[in-house]
Amino acid sequence: MSAELPERQAFIGVGTMGSLMAGRLLDAGVDLTVFDIRREAADPLIQRGARWAASAENAASGCEVLWTSLPGPAQVESVLLGNEAAVLSALPDGAVLSALPDGAVLSALPDGAVLVDTTTNDPDVARRVADTCAGRGIAMLDAPVSGRPPAMTMMVGGDPSVYEKALPSLETVAAQIFYVGPSGAGCVAKLATQYMGYTNLIAAIEGMLIARMGGVDPAVLAKIVPVSSGASRAFNAIPNSVLNGSFQAGGTLDIVAKDVALACALAQRENAPASTGEAANTLYRQAQEAGWGSEGYPIVARILEAMAHTELRSE
Repeated sequence: MSAELPERQAFIGVGTMGSLMAGRLLDAGVDLTVFDIRREAADPLIQRGARWAASAENAASGCEVLWTSLPGPAQVESVLLGNEAAVLSALPDGAVLSALPDGAVLSALPDGAVLVDTTTNDPDVARRVADTCAGRGIAMLDAPVSGRPPAMTMMVGGDPSVYEKALPSLETVAAQIFYVGPSGAGCVAKLATQYMGYTNLIAAIEGMLIARMGGVDPAVLAKIVPVSSGASRAFNAIPNSVLNGSFQAGGTLDIVAKDVALACALAQRENAPASTGEAANTLYRQAQEAGWGSEGYPIVARILEAMAHTELRSE
């Protein structure tokens, strides 16, 4: 192992994304401790050599670098700042948590430790966490990610010297790393890219419906778009999951709706134009209200199909 790569690290939140990043750290030989409110999520990592912690606080105790990958701002506040009311208010009706972190994580970290939060978060929450960390002698980077290892992209906000210190660990997880600016800047960059991608998906679905209602086979148009001005990464979800009716994707509707809502809220705070995003935000929210939150995010197409009174299923 490189002498520059901190040996004792911990990871809180080893769900879909967190487990992939934690796995990269294990591959690099890091002495890794993991915690998740669902023990079963950590089992594959434990089988590969990670140590299980009985609580988030225990995971943080004594580690040099602490990673977090959490569902959103409410969970970040709960785990890192102890705001349990925030995470409870964010739960859907009927949801039950098997355990709730106690918010004592930061007090368990030693002086000089680095917190790397990879959550797609509200920049204001990221800044509050960074300020709290600074008061306790802890450095913090907001480092949300896009894609999956080994081709993962990371956008980092925080002190430049902390970024340089943490870079060997960051490079273990991500292939493309961009230092964006001070605390919160990583989250701003991530929300901007999410805004672009998932508003683009809505426009692409609408374009497909226009063609379908104008007499063009969606399967034919799906071959034209990638070699025309309509090409985009977001469009790929349409031939891959909308035309066949599976609506499967790497992320759920709830995750995408959360990110678009956060991006629109950021735009409002900054007095930035976001009319396209507000329209998309409404559609994603309508899909959630239809009960599809746990489905793949392309299921938002069903809202637009209902408005058009037609479907995009390919023959």
